[in-house]
Amino acid sequence: MIQVCNGIRPLSDIRSNSDYTKFLKQSPEFRRITNNIVIQRIQTVFLLLVLPINIGFYFTPMFSHAMLDPSGWLSNGLIAALLFSMVLSVYAVFLFRDRLNQMRWVKRAMLFQLIAIGMNIGIFFTVGRIGMNLLTEVFSVGLLVLALVFQYLALHYIDKDEKLVKSMDRIR
Repeated sequence: MIQVCNGIRPLSDIRSNSDYTKFLKQSPEFRRITNNIVIQRIQTVFLLLVLPINIGFYFTPMFSHAMLDPSGWLSNGLIAALLFSMVLSVYAVFLFRDRLNQMRWVKRAMLFQLIAIGMNIGIFFTVGRIGMNLLTEVFSVGLLVLALVFQYLALHYIDKDEKLVKSMDRIR
């Protein structure tokens, strides 16, 4: 007679390898372990690094200069472009099962990042006093460029994964 403890059969009752797999999938420990998110793809790291870099930009002098815009459209546009870039980058992380769609969303995030960089360069040239005293402003622009580089690297590795999968399908 088989005794069931917490709805799971004892190991001694498992006869074949497929039974063992079914047994594991029924166990609560297996569900708990498989529900944990493990970052296994480098492009996920790159896309997630965009988030703190863009958030860090909000604490730089260039953002303060953008907030001094009397009309407000420049500051609102910069905030919106950075927010869209961050949201789309994080959204693209969860599209890992559909790499082509993921590449489209990363490209859209890169477009918003480019818009933010363009606005930031415009602000940089309106600040004036070009020289050594603008080092922190150059660092601010560099943060946005670094985020764009991470998005590009993520796009490159997503494309590399897609090519690898296609080559493996071709071999089969």
